[in-house]
Amino acid sequence: MTARAKVFAGACGFTSVVKATRMDKKHVSVKIISACEMLRKMNDDLKILDWRRDLFCNIRNSVVYRSADKYLMHTDCPVPSAIVKVIQIELDGMVPMDVNMKFEKINEDNDVL
Repeated sequence: MTARAKVFAGACGFTSVVKATRMDKKHVSVKIISACEMLRKMNDDLKILDWRRDLFCNIRNSVVYRSADKYLMHTDCPVPSAIVKVIQIELDGMVPMDVNMKFEKINEDNDVL
């Protein structure tokens, strides 16, 4: 089985698909399908991950975020977060639920949730 996330990144205009497949008890493989060349470069780093060591750690030590640091020019890219979440779903550590961020400009006087 494979878990998949479709990411509509926003202002850059790219839509990406992130797939995670469990290979055995401790390894997972990630594949990014995208028109974004920077994201595609991450594929080599994410081909085979020991999820216990490479994923569930602080953000600075995460293979996903180290790869993003190496290849991505935009710190606001939501794809690295999607990679972590899709791996969690593939490992049955998280239910597949959408994440939603809504951005808008508001008048400070009317700041409500």
